[in-house]
Amino acid sequence: MDTGLFTANNVWMMIATALVFFMHTGFAFLEIGLTRQKNTINILFKNIFIITGGLLLYYAFGFNLMYPGFADGDMGILKFAGFGIGAPEGGMTAAYADGGYTWWTDFLFQGMFAATAATIVSGAVAERIKISSFMIFTIVYVGLVYPIVGSWKWGGGFLDSWGFYDFAGSTLVHSVGGWAALVAIALLGGRIGKFSKDGKAKAIPGHSIPLATAGVLVLWLGWFGFNGGSVLSADPELTSLVLVTTSLAAAAGGFGAIILSTIFYKNLDLTMFLNGILGGLVGITAGADLMSPNEAVAIGFIAGLIIVLGVALIDKLKLDDPVGAVAVHLICGIWGTLAVGIFGAKAGIDQLLTQLYGVLIIGGFCVISAAIVLLILKATVGLRVSRDEELEGLDIHEHKMDAYSDFSINEN
Repeated sequence: MDTGLFTANNVWMMIATALVFFMHTGFAFLEIGLTRQKNTINILFKNIFIITGGLLLYYAFGFNLMYPGFADGDMGILKFAGFGIGAPEGGMTAAYADGGYTWWTDFLFQGMFAATAATIVSGAVAERIKISSFMIFTIVYVGLVYPIVGSWKWGGGFLDSWGFYDFAGSTLVHSVGGWAALVAIALLGGRIGKFSKDGKAKAIPGHSIPLATAGVLVLWLGWFGFNGGSVLSADPELTSLVLVTTSLAAAAGGFGAIILSTIFYKNLDLTMFLNGILGGLVGITAGADLMSPNEAVAIGFIAGLIIVLGVALIDKLKLDDPVGAVAVHLICGIWGTLAVGIFGAKAGIDQLLTQLYGVLIIGGFCVISAAIVLLILKATVGLRVSRDEELEGLDIHEHKMDAYSDFSINEN
């Protein structure tokens, strides 16, 4: 084993892990910025629960459900390697030691990914879901659904054997969260005042666009770890290429969204600009290591156009998505996955069809799983808060707290 190479790889993977962790700050800022002040505590509570609960679930059984060690001849659909993360002797296997990184680093890096899928749902259902129902859903979805899907590709399952390709998770992370978000907002219904009597969507402005902007910039930074860490080594050429394609796609996504939204709506909409950047990032994630800079720009720009069309479609369907999560993570996640068969080193009709099959299979599994869990919750504890609670804000009713003190002194 080359000790120097091993150390360099492991250090880079730990840095990437920290960057992915930092993305949760970005998600929190984005979500509270695009929603109303009266629900800030509620959204922050959900984000903190996702990180803490997601990591513990991944430790308890998620990691070994996602990487179960499928043997030759297995169908590659479901296998479980046991509870906990007891490491091999010395904290690494021979495979990890061979120029790679430690078992512990791998667990943390993958654990950060697991929490991201539930964070996507959090933004979509903001301002009207019961906190208890969201927590239960997160436990099931992050604990079971996400690692099972992940095992089909990253764990060496049947999609991997088919040749399905998803470098860093356009489908395995973003669409997995996006499908659940779509089902959840369909079952929840829109926020009070979102749709007029004639069905037209009305804007419900968020309380801090500066925070939302900071959130997107933090997410862009974190994506260097999300995609760059998915190289799974500190290989200088490939890591650098991935960071370049990631950044170019993000920039092009922002431009695509702002150009089309200006044509459609005759104004320079900052929130559409921001979601275009995120759409470009999601779009490049499946094939960031396969694309040239030119191809990355094309993928990102198309993702930006898709954002504008996707947001309009969601409104047309009378679905309420306060942060644009479905357009960003689901629709652009699908686009990014299919783009692997259109652009880059694997482009070709066979690869495109394989990518399509993967999207459909994972989509079907996620929709069915999310629907079952959410319908059970709706029939038992309920999904949505009462009208009065929604109007007055979830912070007061669910948490008995205000996010921002007025600093007034009660002298009585």
